[in-house]
Amino acid sequence: MGACSTKKKGAGLGGEGGGAGLGEEGLGGAGSSLERAKRGLGPEEDGLLKDVHFGYDKADLDAESRTTVATNADWLRRNPRAKVELEGHCDSRGTIEYNLGLGARRAKSVKDALVAQGIGADRISTISYGEELPLCRDETEACWARNRRVHGVVLGQ
Repeated sequence: MGACSTKKKGAGLGGEGGGAGLGEEGLGGAGSSLERAKRGLGPEEDGLLKDVHFGYDKADLDAESRTTVATNADWLRRNPRAKVELEGHCDSRGTIEYNLGLGARRAKSVKDALVAQGIGADRISTISYGEELPLCRDETEACWARNRRVHGVVLGQ
């Protein structure tokens, strides 16, 4: 089930319908990647919560990403009033539609892991930006690896 390279034109962010990504209930906080892009700023890497990275075309958590999720769960336990939006991101390979779905699966995977560690599901929303808001645009494995992530945005404390 690999990603293919054909892109459908006109289906990106801010297109017809004003879509801002594919999410379950995205709250679009002021620090979200979309809000930063609207202000002319680049996406943020890490932050209060560490980015969870994924392998190519993967949405499952490996040992390193489970460690990162555990660190983020510790922070959320120490800040019980904080709510978080989990943004699923992908590299530039694959169709826009495929990458939106993959980003959603990645964000759900991280949410499920946080909930399994005792973080209330009502504190976590998810959204997928697919490949639309990359950290870098180089066509290299190092850049693609940086873009394959779930970025956590703290919405309030």
